[in-house]
Amino acid sequence: MQTTFPRLLLEHARQRPDAPALREKEYGIWQTLSWAALAALVRDLACGMAASGLSRGEHVVVIGENRPRLYAAMLAVQALGAVPVPLYQDAAAPEYVFPLNNAEVKFAVVEDQEQVDKMLELRAQCPQLAHVWYDDPRGLRKYDEPGLLSLDAVIEAGRAFAAAQPGFFDAEVAKAAPQDVAAMFFTSGTTGNPKGVVHTHFSLLDRAAAGQAFDKLTEREEVLAYMPPAWVGQNIFSYAQWLACGYVVNCPESASTVTIDLKEIGPTYYFAPPRIFEGLLTSVMIRMEDASKLKRGLFHHYMNVARRVGPALLDGKPVSLADRLAYRLGDWLVYGPLRNSLGFSRVRVAYTAGEAIGPDLFSFYRSIGVNLKQLYGSTETAVFVCLQPDHEAKADTVGVPIAGVEIRLSDSGEILVKSPGLLKAYYKNPEATAEVLTADGWYHTGDAGFLDGGGHLKIIDRAKDVGRLAGGAHDGAMFAPKYVENKLKFFPHVKEAVAFGDRREKVCAFINIDFEAVGNWAERRNLPYAGYTDLAAKPQVLELIRDCVEKVNADLAQDEKLAGSQISRFLVLHKELDADDGEMTRTRKVKRGFINDKYKVLVDALYGGLAEQYIETAVKFEDGRSGSVAATLKIVDAKTFPAMRKAA
Repeated sequence: MQTTFPRLLLEHARQRPDAPALREKEYGIWQTLSWAALAALVRDLACGMAASGLSRGEHVVVIGENRPRLYAAMLAVQALGAVPVPLYQDAAAPEYVFPLNNAEVKFAVVEDQEQVDKMLELRAQCPQLAHVWYDDPRGLRKYDEPGLLSLDAVIEAGRAFAAAQPGFFDAEVAKAAPQDVAAMFFTSGTTGNPKGVVHTHFSLLDRAAAGQAFDKLTEREEVLAYMPPAWVGQNIFSYAQWLACGYVVNCPESASTVTIDLKEIGPTYYFAPPRIFEGLLTSVMIRMEDASKLKRGLFHHYMNVARRVGPALLDGKPVSLADRLAYRLGDWLVYGPLRNSLGFSRVRVAYTAGEAIGPDLFSFYRSIGVNLKQLYGSTETAVFVCLQPDHEAKADTVGVPIAGVEIRLSDSGEILVKSPGLLKAYYKNPEATAEVLTADGWYHTGDAGFLDGGGHLKIIDRAKDVGRLAGGAHDGAMFAPKYVENKLKFFPHVKEAVAFGDRREKVCAFINIDFEAVGNWAERRNLPYAGYTDLAAKPQVLELIRDCVEKVNADLAQDEKLAGSQISRFLVLHKELDADDGEMTRTRKVKRGFINDKYKVLVDALYGGLAEQYIETAVKFEDGRSGSVAATLKIVDAKTFPAMRKAA
């Protein structure tokens, strides 16, 4: 798409001035901002930022939840030829030091007092950070810091600046070219410092337009923006595609009201990682377990009909008249009310990405009439590489290459991608750029996989994580930790898992239980517990998780290549893995190497044949305090199965 983000904004404002662009729920009431009003706001903000000294090519960090004025601030930054850098709002202050200094950031746009405090705390380590502009003034009335200013004050200054230089804004927007840098996203940093992924207007908008054409998106779509704007997935769906399509983006009041807001908005286009879909289904099943016997019976009867008939109907396959009638009755009694309860009554297209989604979970949503599909991409590819077409959604693939994308496999099985959406470079990191971008334009994804007979891409694991067992009965067998971990996480009682086995004779695992799901399971069995650590150590819970592990092992035994990856021993961790403790990234990817080092005593106990192991772990609480959690963890042996050999 040969245009820029600010030009698209002005085009929408010219063609559809009164159409809604953004909605924000405030004090329980949805407030609407039209395209014309948004364009005026962006003009004022850009002029105010220019008056404060922001110039072309400089970086501006943007930190906060999805808020209309933060979106407007990103557009204002781009209008001046500067580069917005969204960062995760839930990160601790020290996590901002590297990106702020790496990108030489002088300007920050933040949401509220919490983020202001983080920026002020960092000024000694980031002395170049001269200006901090905030949206929400609550709690900041008595702050007196140099360069600290409300967005309202920036807007007022912008109006005065525009009155003195009336042609300034339009002239700045006209200077931008599609190949100019439009945004920078910092990667998760699972192994060391995060890398700044540099994208142009063209790379982001071209992929947004490709996704738009693939799913026939229009300006009539409704989207709920509730994931962190720093995550490239949310940024593409609620920013790049928003401007490419001109649809309405709705910003929830708070994280705690998302479920209610989802029902009120009834999005037509929805995007979430698997854990969100898992959480929604878990809440449904918990409520269903507490329902009357009649309602439970009705639910389970019609869900059996849905599993048998629903996916076929959604895929346009032939279904008997009797099954159609049974499904229609089930839709009236169960599926329709259930979709309404979930907020999916109007969903036309729903996508999940970021992790593998369990076949049962995937099938559940499709069986009740939600057109849930999978996609494949990354920050470096501007998300859209492969998407599943309607009527071709499969649980074990991530779709077909879409317009403009070429895929080939290296000799080692790594997926290589060529696309108009590829990153321009890693910021100030030519060595890392050269590692992932070949001279002839192929991007090394780092993922191992293959294309099936129908042209759909299958992902096995991260190429660097695929290892080999050493010694024992499965010497030399493939070990794909992510594949094993995802199979465990398909169970609602398992929240996270970390598998070990590379260059070892067997596979062992750490497991985090899902506190809500297992807590409900325990309460229905009158099993008392006092918090996560206590619940995780219950013998009954260990047996519950052992059953999940052994079902995974039975499944792995069906695959001759991966039969060696069956889990021989496991333990349930005494605490949840947490980004604040350095164990996960902000996008909830486990830092396997860090965890291996931090919990070495537990890994040694698993492989040393011990029956239990004491451990004390330092933790950070949400209010910033530090503490520790101690427990003696039981180590559980799991049954493994002989590999099923395929008939010749």
